[in-house]
Amino acid sequence: MSIFPRNHFAMINGLNHYNLRAPRPLLETLRDFYRDVIGLEVGQRPPFRQHGYWLWAGGAPILHLSEADPGEERSAHAVNTFDHAAFSCADRAGIERRLKQLGVAYETARVPQTGQVQLFLTDPAGNGVELNFANGDA
Repeated sequence: MSIFPRNHFAMINGLNHYNLRAPRPLLETLRDFYRDVIGLEVGQRPPFRQHGYWLWAGGAPILHLSEADPGEERSAHAVNTFDHAAFSCADRAGIERRLKQLGVAYETARVPQTGQVQLFLTDPAGNGVELNFANGDA
């Protein structure tokens, strides 16, 4: 039983995007990683006050990178439970070749019963990344 009341008004139908905030040098490194290693495309982004990037896949901006303000700190009392972001992928063999060529370490796992294959790696900021392949591409 949940301690939270059931939410009967929310009509969530999917994940829109996630955002990573970092100082500019790390932001540029993250942009390069998600573009060159993961394969997202840097695309159109509105002219926000802060520098940043929107990285696109499947016609949508799914990863936002935004520059942290100078001296910006996260709450010392926040508990970080983030483990990884997962991307649906195709061409497992091609992606594994690219990861090996770039020297990016990863681990492989298979999802029981579904046959999906997952590649787990870490971005330059230490965030977990999962590349998920349907059983036909596994």
